[in-house]
Amino acid sequence: MNSSKKRAAQSAAMIAGVTLFSKFLGFLREVLIASKFGSGYETDTYFVAMTATVIVMTTIGAALKTTLIPIFSEIEERKGKEEKLKYMNNVFNVVFLITILLVVVGYFASPLVVKILAKGFTGEQYKLAVKLNRIGLPIIIFMGFTYVYQGLLESSEIFGPPAISGIPFNLVYIIYLFTISKKFGVTGLMVTSIVAAALQWLIQVPATKKMGYSYGLSMDLKDKYLNKALTLTGPVLIGSAVQQINVIIDRTLASGLQEGSISALNYASRVNDLIITVFVMAITTVIFPMLSKAFTKGDTREGKELMGEGINIILIITVPATIGIVILAEPAIKVFFQRGAFDEVATYMTSQALIYYSLGLVGSSLRLMLNKVFYSVQDTTTPMINGMIAVGINVALNYALIGYMGHAGLALATSISATITTILLFIDLRKKLGKIGLKKYLVCFLKTLAASIVMGLAVYLVYFGLTGLLPNMFIVELLILILSVAVGVGIYFILCSIFKIKEMRIIMKRLLKK
Repeated sequence: MNSSKKRAAQSAAMIAGVTLFSKFLGFLREVLIASKFGSGYETDTYFVAMTATVIVMTTIGAALKTTLIPIFSEIEERKGKEEKLKYMNNVFNVVFLITILLVVVGYFASPLVVKILAKGFTGEQYKLAVKLNRIGLPIIIFMGFTYVYQGLLESSEIFGPPAISGIPFNLVYIIYLFTISKKFGVTGLMVTSIVAAALQWLIQVPATKKMGYSYGLSMDLKDKYLNKALTLTGPVLIGSAVQQINVIIDRTLASGLQEGSISALNYASRVNDLIITVFVMAITTVIFPMLSKAFTKGDTREGKELMGEGINIILIITVPATIGIVILAEPAIKVFFQRGAFDEVATYMTSQALIYYSLGLVGSSLRLMLNKVFYSVQDTTTPMINGMIAVGINVALNYALIGYMGHAGLALATSISATITTILLFIDLRKKLGKIGLKKYLVCFLKTLAASIVMGLAVYLVYFGLTGLLPNMFIVELLILILSVAVGVGIYFILCSIFKIKEMRIIMKRLLKK
């Protein structure tokens, strides 16, 4: 393995490890919210208000960060570090101005936004949603700061501070939920969200100061690199908006269903996204600059090799995860969420949503990787068009399935949409780059699927066999769940080795070396 790939593997492992701990805290946060507020009136209102607050900045920020990283690198390469930090200051001030305007507009548009996101909300629930949305608007400002700082740090291959930023974010929630949540309720929860967003930015400040960055009031709206960033952000923005638009559509339709449907979709998507954010995002975050460098040099072969290794590792992770979630969704939700105000009905609704979300886990993960490949060859149009197609498919399937399956139909529609559009991205990439090793990907998928099915059967027999024999107690159910997962992981690793899956051998060698 060459030094760049070795460094990338170490960075990805670090990001995955830190993110896993952060997500554990985030999972604990969700469990506590479920326990304190249940899955109904208050949580539905809070989640809609939070969606209304962060929907725009999440989309803009992700697109901005994607375009800032190569621009920061270009400036440093051509003009030096000092000019890069000067550009950082310009971007920071422009983003600060934009976020202030968004807060002002958001305050007055709040009633309309809530109406759009939750058409089923009326009376006191509608008023509470508007109130919470307005309280949480400062989150937009801190999110903008966070994305800009992450772009600067990651362009310099400093991944630590952005990776750990989720830890203080979640700790603030946990402290609130353990202490004063009963007194201040969901209103206090929204205020806590503001504090958490501020800390997520502030944790990155020391690292930028160490780089030599210091804030200044100067702002140059005519800067060519600023204009370039805004130009490149357009198509990426539309592509990044796909998930957010699907969230809006799902929440809007779910608001007219059984009470608790929005919360069930939210909890389920958070659990499902755990796999993507911990493992897949770690891979794509590190591999993106390597892909860009390879394709910029014209080394298509190296680019394809990097892409191929990334895709197969994603398959190795997401295929068994899908099978495992389908089998253990309900017992896992019961063990981790069912307590306090989160009852058996909430467990059933959330587990159903989780099962159908998980069916799109492979597609959603591969789409992240393929989008990075397109961005690395400076094609932002194809992911944008693909995103539009995804929204169209999702809307059509939402209306087709919601009448038969309720909120679970909304989750299934999202999964089908992700899978179809991923296949389309593979076809488009094949046209653009020529042969990309589709046969190898299919072989890897079939091998991991076969290993996952056997693993799933073993997990099913262990979990449901033991639960039928042992007492129905929380600690017993938790231990059986952990044992079932451990047995499944062991069997899966053995079968992947027997099936001679190359990427699994690479992973095992790296783990043994560590």
